[in-house]
Order: sequence, then structure tokens, then C-alpha cells
Amino acid sequence: MWVTSSTSKALIPTTVALGNFDGLHRGHQRVIQPIVKARQEAKELLVPSPEHTYPTVVTFDPHPQEFFTGQRRALLTPLKEKVQQLLQLGVEQLVLLPFNRELADLSPQAFVEKILVQQLCCQHISVGQDFCFGKQRSGTATDLQAIAANFGIPVTIVPLHTCEGSHRISSSAIRQALEQGDLQRAKELLGRSYTLTGTVVKGQQLGRTIGFPTANIQLPPEKFLPRQGVYAVQLLTGEKIGSLGFGVMNIGSRPTVSGMHLSVEVHLLDWSGDLYGKTMTVQLEKFLRSEQKFDSLEALKAQIQSDCNLARAVLGIN
Repeated sequence: MWVTSSTSKALIPTTVALGNFDGLHRGHQRVIQPIVKARQEAKELLVPSPEHTYPTVVTFDPHPQEFFTGQRRALLTPLKEKVQQLLQLGVEQLVLLPFNRELADLSPQAFVEKILVQQLCCQHISVGQDFCFGKQRSGTATDLQAIAANFGIPVTIVPLHTCEGSHRISSSAIRQALEQGDLQRAKELLGRSYTLTGTVVKGQQLGRTIGFPTANIQLPPEKFLPRQGVYAVQLLTGEKIGSLGFGVMNIGSRPTVSGMHLSVEVHLLDWSGDLYGKTMTVQLEKFLRSEQKFDSLEALKAQIQSDCNLARAVLGIN
């Protein structure tokens, strides 16, 4: 996938899905679908296209909310994760528009004309029903449709997507579910399990002294973390290397051993080996319990063993 922060370096012409797309949840996937559908159908039918158009996601960096508030925003899908997810959806290009004062001050008309028409040579646009753009978010999806029509560009407006119980799918709803440890709810909204991807680094190696060695995972600093506590997880290593199996993960400060910093540590069930320096993806399956402080290392050992037994039962392994 081609990733660029400069429209002058973008591959053109394009079909564009516009939005923030943090999490790439089921609603986002529906917005992206129209821009890749034509390319996929042409490939399946082996129909030669007179001009290749690049299915492109156009988003903003930083998130507009971060720009206006000055507060750092945790992301459900940091850039590397977002690229991998977009590749799976058939997107060929990601354009990260630098969100600065100049961009924020563009009128809806100027945004369409300057960015989409002149710079990206857009042939088709897809947005969600609640999409807003231009100065002070004054442009709506229907405004975009009307402005783009003047340039002969069709705009697909995707209705808001809901799941069971008529709850709207949104990045905010996913964050709330993760903060509560409700992984099933987050999975329904995302359309997949929530994952954490990072590099295995050396920690204090206290786990091996009590019989439960752990892999300490260094995540991107902007990654959104779910509720602190203990989880049953599935583990993968590398991009296409395969599964490591299952494990028990702790997100927290390890109060029993006087931990001072938040860490993400995974004990792998029925596996041993050197993982230092490797990229690991942890797929969260079940929240088991909140983090707690124990009176002794023996009590901690007993609880970890109990966590492992519960994880095995939850994950269906012997």
C-alpha cells in the first residue's frame, strides 16, 4: 500500500473514502466498500480497465479533535495497524492530510475543489451519513454530494450502521466497551477481536522467578489500552508467521511487586522460546479480573495459576 502525507505524491486518479476511520469498525468498512468494489469486480471478471483508479482512504493527521483541543488522543488503530487493516479491505492507498490551520480554514467548496478535484483527481467519493468537513465542520455529506456534482463526481452516502439493540457503531462506543472490559461488545462493533501489537522487550524478568515467565510488550505510545486487569488472549507473531497459541495477559502496574509503570505482559500457555525483538499481536478474547495487590508472592502465584486454569477453560484448551 502507498502511504503519503503529501497529496502531490499521491497516486492518481483516485476513488476516495473520507473520514477519520479510527478503529476501522464495521461502519467504516461499509464506507470503504464502495471505493474498492468496482476494482474487485473488474479483477474477478478479468475486465481490462482503460484507466486504473486507486482505491484511496483519505484521513487526517493529527485527528482534528487533537488539533483543536491540544490534547493527545489515544488511537484504536495506530498507523501500522490501520495500514494492515486497510490492505485486507482492498485499499491501495492511504493519504494522511496534515490537519493544520490552513486545512481547518478551508471552506467546504474549497476543500472539494482544491484537495479532491485538483490534487487527488477524484472519480468517486464515499462518506458516512454523519460526515462533516470544511471550516467549523460546516459542510455535511449532502453538501459534499451537491458540490462534487458540479465536477461530475458521484458521492455515495452510507447510512449509519447499527448492531444488535439498534446501538450505533462508533469509535466512542468501542472505547467505552473496552474501558469496561466488555470484549464481546467491542468485537460486535469492530467486526473482529480487539488487538494489541508491539515489540517484545526485556522487562524485570520477575515472572520467571515465580514460574510464570512473561513477554513484555512495548506498544506504540498512542495505542488505546482497554481496562486494566487480566485477560485470556490468543497470540500471533510477525505479520505472516503464524500463531503462538494462547496466553494470559496483564495490563497494569503490578502492585504486588511494587511496579511503578504501566506494562503489558503475557504469559504464554504451553510454549517456550526466545521472543525478544519480535513483533507480537495479542488478540483479546476474555476479560478475567481486575488487577489487584496480593499479600505475598505465594498468593500471587496461586492467583496466576488460577487465571491460567480459567483462561484454558474460556479458550477451550486442555
